[in-house]
Amino acid sequence: PPLTSSCPISDEEQGYDLDLFCIPKHYASDLERVYIPHGLILDRTERLAREIMREMGGHHIVALCVLKGGYKFFADLLDYIKALNRNSDRSIPMTVDFIRLKSYCNDQSTGEIKVIGGDDLSTLTGKNVLIVEDIIDTGKTMKTLLQLLKQYNPKMVKVASLLVKRTPRSVGYRPDFVGFEVPDKFVVGYALDYNEYFRDLNRNREGEVQGMKSSS
Repeated sequence: PPLTSSCPISDEEQGYDLDLFCIPKHYASDLERVYIPHGLILDRTERLAREIMREMGGHHIVALCVLKGGYKFFADLLDYIKALNRNSDRSIPMTVDFIRLKSYCNDQSTGEIKVIGGDDLSTLTGKNVLIVEDIIDTGKTMKTLLQLLKQYNPKMVKVASLLVKRTPRSVGYRPDFVGFEVPDKFVVGYALDYNEYFRDLNRNREGEVQGMKSSS
């Protein structure tokens, strides 16, 4: 079971009207509602940082960012972790590494996973590894990554994800640290993308993404 509870966004959640926020004009027609305001994301991220340090703070931590979507959550989470580390009586060394997993095409998970950057992960041996991801959808991608990391014999591996989707396609995987549990809708913003678009949005929004429906 996960080490922390999540902050659930219900299926009936209506979100906030776009007019209440500063939305780039070139995205306005593709978005419906704001579901998680930026300040709420930061507050939740700070709490996750405390939980992570309590669980993993006794040994060298390697923070492994899953690019590209995880970079914004990763940066904010590490800022909070570093602040806690600086103010602790027993600060621990922390290093950063990056990996990229490609498994999405348009708004459907293809089931094809390409791992990029896995050749330099021997430094994980004997370390506490914190994998930071933007969103867990089916869980297949993360299970593949965890299987890959086993060969490097890390001391501990924990996963922090900003979002987890409630979806019938889930393989049952749950990360150790969860920011928000969201409905099975497509969300963008806060570095979550749709074919590289919307990464520059500061908030998570359900994306209707007009005119870019996947063909069948």
